[in-house]
Amino acid sequence: MLHELRAYYEQDREHGRLREGRGRLEFWRTQDVLRRMLPPTPARVLDVGGGTGVHAKWLAADGYDVELLDPIPLHVERARELTGIAARLGDARQLPVPDESVDVVLLLGPLYHLTERADRVGALAEARRAVRPGGLVVAATISRYSAVHDGVRQGFYLDDGFRTAADSAAAGGIMRSPRSGFTAYFHEPEEIPLEFADAGFPEVKHYGLQGAFWLYGDVDDWLDDPERRTLMLDALRSMESVPSLLGVSGHMLTLAHRDR
Repeated sequence: MLHELRAYYEQDREHGRLREGRGRLEFWRTQDVLRRMLPPTPARVLDVGGGTGVHAKWLAADGYDVELLDPIPLHVERARELTGIAARLGDARQLPVPDESVDVVLLLGPLYHLTERADRVGALAEARRAVRPGGLVVAATISRYSAVHDGVRQGFYLDDGFRTAADSAAAGGIMRSPRSGFTAYFHEPEEIPLEFADAGFPEVKHYGLQGAFWLYGDVDDWLDDPERRTLMLDALRSMESVPSLLGVSGHMLTLAHRDR
């Protein structure tokens, strides 16, 4: 699994994903939810699987004490170039930090790269170990049907290989992508709280990030226009936790506090 990830991410294909195009919708919505839910600065944030620092950068600028962990050397190298961020190699399943030593643990990528449920629960349990009582754990997941939705939108679904992979993901959660070359896990909204519960978090909050808007053909035009972008983000905020809409989003955020 790690070999697959390194082969993909060492191509430096992740660096611009949330910084341009419709990926900005996921970025701005993640930022929006986190800014409403994070504790006051200067809380200590552990950004696990933080890539090249797309979120760590604004968190540090906001005044948080940010440490980024990532299993990809290129990502760590790039993140170290950012101001105010400590970055080192690390694995979500075995965090190199003491018990109860941080205020927030972000898992904004690891869970969908862990195809075994035991590994996902283990990563959440590690986050719980690392965070202080009352602290916050946030995890991102990919929605079960996102490959079918995005494949139809972009035309990939016409390809037999992609269609087979997307249909398999919709049926069982495992996405073996013929385009990226790695295997990922896509969640049903209702299974995420069960994984959190098994890791010691009895209560969670769910947020759909992009709603159905990420599938619209003119979404880039809305994101490029500050006035229309504000309207879109306000609309998404108003329906972000509606249960019937969660799985339509390409990505979901789940938040939980460690019991005191």
